[in-house]
Amino acid sequence: MAATDEANPNATARVDSWIWAVRLTKTRSQAATACRAGHVRVNGDRAKPAQAVKPGDEVRVFHAGHERVVEVKRVLTKRVGAPVAAEAYTDRTPAPPPREHVALAGVRDRGAGRPTKRERRELDQLRGARRA
Repeated sequence: MAATDEANPNATARVDSWIWAVRLTKTRSQAATACRAGHVRVNGDRAKPAQAVKPGDEVRVFHAGHERVVEVKRVLTKRVGAPVAAEAYTDRTPAPPPREHVALAGVRDRGAGRPTKRERRELDQLRGARRA
């Protein structure tokens, strides 16, 4: 069985197998677990591990704290080398926000105890939280 089926434009593969084959996860079981947990979406819908993907589908994978958005270019059923895997999809992941736009969480000195009511209000104001 070949790793790709380029002769057939209607070729499909399981989404968990494809995510593993293009190296978005380290193992196929991690890919299947991510699907079952709802961290994988195909064309905007939650994907089960056995859902089929075909060229042109958009796959969103939330893994390791960030979301990857990729478009399927080629269907792979076997794991291949990194250069070949990179050609099997188009990465459409948005760039992360600049560091100056990321809000920093309030940092307290170790051993300072619980924040006072005033400090709590200041922390909430920094985080943009509003109380009713």
